[in-house]
Amino acid sequence: MNYIGSKHSLLDFIYQWISKIVAHPDYIVSDLFAGTGAVGKMFKSKWHRITANDLQYYSYILNANYIGNNQILYFMGLITIVPWLIDVDIHERKSRVCDYLTQIEWVEWFIYHNYSPWGTLWQEHERMYFSDDNARQCDAIRQKIEQRYTDETITESEYHFLLATLVEAIDKVANTASVYGAFLKKLKKSALKPLMMKPAEYYIDAHQHQVYNLNINDLIKTTTHDVVYLDPPYNQRQYSGNYHILETIALYDNPIIKGKTGLRDRSNQKSRYCSRSQVLQQFTDLIDTIDAKYVFLSYNNEGLMSHDDIQQIMSRRWEYGVFTTEYARFKADKTQNRNHKKDRVTEYLHRIKIQK
Repeated sequence: MNYIGSKHSLLDFIYQWISKIVAHPDYIVSDLFAGTGAVGKMFKSKWHRITANDLQYYSYILNANYIGNNQILYFMGLITIVPWLIDVDIHERKSRVCDYLTQIEWVEWFIYHNYSPWGTLWQEHERMYFSDDNARQCDAIRQKIEQRYTDETITESEYHFLLATLVEAIDKVANTASVYGAFLKKLKKSALKPLMMKPAEYYIDAHQHQVYNLNINDLIKTTTHDVVYLDPPYNQRQYSGNYHILETIALYDNPIIKGKTGLRDRSNQKSRYCSRSQVLQQFTDLIDTIDAKYVFLSYNNEGLMSHDDIQQIMSRRWEYGVFTTEYARFKADKTQNRNHKKDRVTEYLHRIKIQK
């Protein structure tokens, strides 16, 4: 998923410095602004135990699969409904269940009636986030996943896997310039492709991982950590607005929506780390309260907090240091549509070792 603030291109940089600084090899990593789970997945692949957290529910679903799932999924409950699954090798069942869901009969429900061209035709706001067929298919798959979870045909781990797969699949055919703050006026080539449920693969390991869906400043009041990695929002762009449709698909709660883009109520999901007037107090409370051995913070040179502010706040907990690198700026649309002064941004990896 092409995600704002994704650290996919910086994973080597992050791992290099964290593994050099942390004194013991088998550290537990807490990725507490987890997003799509890129950092957590990387550390999980290197056999670390992971704690992941994010305020957005779609992010929780992605991390519940990529981080929380750690064993083979058998889909035993589906065999009575899809009998041919019994003859499928257990390692292939995820793919075959995804094939089964891809081929079910389509329906017209919330996504179709609110985010597709024909579904919104003659409404006050006509929207083109998905093709009509992909919207129908999304509704059908989402309803079927919920039905099978409600009747206990699939387990919670299987539920998380299938929802994560659907979120990834629908994002690939979205008619947007990467984020959901707006849709394109014509269906682009990728949006015309059929929705395909390709398994959201995860690493199998022997660890029990933890995944939360909480405000980080609430979470750290009741938890202890080993190595904490922080990647908060850098600017005033709220993730709850930029990915509101993924949130609705993950929850599938038929929310009241409004406006040209069909926004859901986001009042309980607005991050104070996106507020120029509140971010310093939120970050100060976080650093002052957090119970951990090491804390690492990713932040770039264009964020709401200055380098000096971050250093001053983090240094109060004892030993402070920082590492830097450059990376390409995230672009949700063509360069000429934005007034960017530079194509590259400096990333800082601030770190503290906390004195106990």
